Amino acid sequence: MGQHPTYIYPIEGVAGLYSANFGEMRPGHFHAGIDIKTDGVEGKRLVAAADGYISRIVVQAGGYGRALYLTTADGTTIVYAHMQRFRDDIDEHVRRERYRRTSNSVDLWPSATRYPVQQGDFIGYSGNSGSSSGPHLHYEMRRGSDQARINIIHEGIITPRDTLPPRFMKLHYVEVDTLANGIPMRTPLSSYALQSVGGNRYRLAQSEPLEVGRKGYFIAEVTDRRNGVHNTFSIWRLSGRIDNEPFFEFRIDHFPYELSRTCDVVSCYPLQLTSRNEAIRLAQMEGAPRLFYPTLIERGLIRTAPSEQRRIELELEDDCGNRSTLGFDIVGRNSSFSATPPADTLATPLYPDRSATLRMERAFTAHIPAGALYEACYVRPMAGEVPAVDSGVVVLSPAFRLFAEPRTPLHKNIRISIRAEVPQPLQAKAALALRNYRGKAAWAGGSYADGEVSGNLRSVGDWFVVADTLPPTLQPLFKAESNLSTRRELRFKVSDNFTGIASWRLEIDGEWVPCDRYPSRGQLIWHIDQPATGTTRRATLTVTDGVGNRTSRTFRFRW
Repeated sequence: MGQHPTYIYPIEGVAGLYSANFGEMRPGHFHAGIDIKTDGVEGKRLVAAADGYISRIVVQAGGYGRALYLTTADGTTIVYAHMQRFRDDIDEHVRRERYRRTSNSVDLWPSATRYPVQQGDFIGYSGNSGSSSGPHLHYEMRRGSDQARINIIHEGIITPRDTLPPRFMKLHYVEVDTLANGIPMRTPLSSYALQSVGGNRYRLAQSEPLEVGRKGYFIAEVTDRRNGVHNTFSIWRLSGRIDNEPFFEFRIDHFPYELSRTCDVVSCYPLQLTSRNEAIRLAQMEGAPRLFYPTLIERGLIRTAPSEQRRIELELEDDCGNRSTLGFDIVGRNSSFSATPPADTLATPLYPDRSATLRMERAFTAHIPAGALYEACYVRPMAGEVPAVDSGVVVLSPAFRLFAEPRTPLHKNIRISIRAEVPQPLQAKAALALRNYRGKAAWAGGSYADGEVSGNLRSVGDWFVVADTLPPTLQPLFKAESNLSTRRELRFKVSDNFTGIASWRLEIDGEWVPCDRYPSRGQLIWHIDQPATGTTRRATLTVTDGVGNRTSRTFRFRW
């Protein structure tokens, strides 16, 4: 595992293996820390990595689930996420606050004197809470000066066993042009297979140079491995030289919270959504922060004259210092013809620094605020057919498309409104849905008012109006009237057909009790915090979906 002079390892009794690292590009955010494997189980002891105090305590259904935030003397914040439970005194404080607030979720900020800790002190147990798909500890550090998330492994705070070089998986090329009005145009991806030529060196599968246009850039699909696990990891650095001169470098040492979402423009987002690899653009797009590019010549664009031959050398490095290289030749296409598509003369140009409102008669309105787009583009509202939906979902409008590319990333919400004839009984159940990039119908949010269904959305696709008519389903994971006196948990299975579980309330003998939701398991759990009475008890669970459909059932058990 390695030992840092300032910090000790945060978890006891594990093999020191990992399932994710810092900077992984996930839809909508960079991964802010590392995921430490807990050998497939919950309940591993967590300890304070340094002297400090518990500065924040969170319990929520999604995100980090149960999480502790430890602040050290220099202001560094250490985050322990997806925990099973806290140590007893912290757990008791959380329990009291949940009852006092009648709230399943809490976000507490204790004073610096309430929970001081010394390095090595026990603070709780690892788990699988929040948006977690398996037992592990999400562990991250935030710099004291500005709370920027830092690369724990590259900083040497934790040093995994890693002798495996990162891998080049595939190469893509895009020819680009910029119209007089500032709208960038690009060709479809040209994709090229790669071959390993021994250990950490790669070449093109084809022997001849790649034909390229007058101006363009490359996209590299890359990945990394570590000893002892089958998981894939992100890379730390990707740099490029052309004719032996540096022209590009991507590197992820740290990032502030407000830049986390920009992974969608650092990556080639349409490709990133469907690839198992990291799809990194070797160019800075309009909305990509300069922070991630220590070296950048002409934003990474490569100019090649007809018949001109040039040499590209790429180097890939992981956060443990292992490196790989890819070298290949390019040659300028022997033609002055540009392969970039012509502009759509019926479309409207949108710009990142300007707001705009677009309409399709009275049926469809889209308001795009300044800062919502990463780059300028053309849009044109169009109506079309809706995808197949669940039997409990009623479709109430055509589908409307604004962006030609349904995998366009957004930095801020846009507001979509669709006018539709919604029968009065369905108005409270109406919402927006979309056909996502996989072609499936998905709930997008919003609500009905004055003949329109509107919502603030950050997902692009073909939007349409639906009414979700089915309430959630729930069932106890225990037999009615059974004796549960030996159990410490009361479990329920819950699910919803379309809009998802929005809220829930559990009462025992008519009194509210805190109930935790575990989305990946589809369960609600009361961690029993009352003494057994040996009598018949009554549990009433009420679950509500995203548009207010509600299911309430009562169950009896002995405890």
